[in-house]
Amino acid sequence: MLIFEAVVYETPVQQAGIQLDESLFPRIAADDKAAFCELYETCSSAVFAYALSILRNRTDAEDAMQDTFLKIRSAAHLYQPQGKPMAWVFTITKNICLMMFRSRARFVQMTEETREPAEPDLGLDRIEDALDRITLEKAFAVLSEDTCQIIMLHAVSGMKHREIASLLRMPISTVLSKYHRGIKRLQLELEEMQ
Repeated sequence: MLIFEAVVYETPVQQAGIQLDESLFPRIAADDKAAFCELYETCSSAVFAYALSILRNRTDAEDAMQDTFLKIRSAAHLYQPQGKPMAWVFTITKNICLMMFRSRARFVQMTEETREPAEPDLGLDRIEDALDRITLEKAFAVLSEDTCQIIMLHAVSGMKHREIASLLRMPISTVLSKYHRGIKRLQLELEEMQ
């Protein structure tokens, strides 16, 4: 219901941003399974939402999420504490998504079959709240990729606009304007459906 409330009321119900403890990474590097589980529990839904907003396919987003956590596990010793652990996690996620795009492009070039493009499987059937599911379907259908990412990261992950601006390397004013324009566009789309 959080996403629908963000669209209807323009600001979602306030939820705490993801508080990720930087001390998890040295513990993960030392093969501490409890630290890895804590990391996964804390940010797996945010990583999935971010990957889904980029890839727009549930299966690919799940693969990207899994690859992200595998990469974190193998590269935790490289983490440099700078006060932005989620930015590091999202950078890994974004790089993995971009690699998936490149490999997909190579595969398409290698196949000579021309088929009708399949509808993207966004995995929205896993969202129990019908209003959230409709809102997300509309968001993916009518919004640009970066606007969709901003709304997903704010409404689903609970990230603050400054965190999103830092992560996406955009000015805060751009993030705010894209967020508000996207919410207004979704409001209009949902009003037309009624």
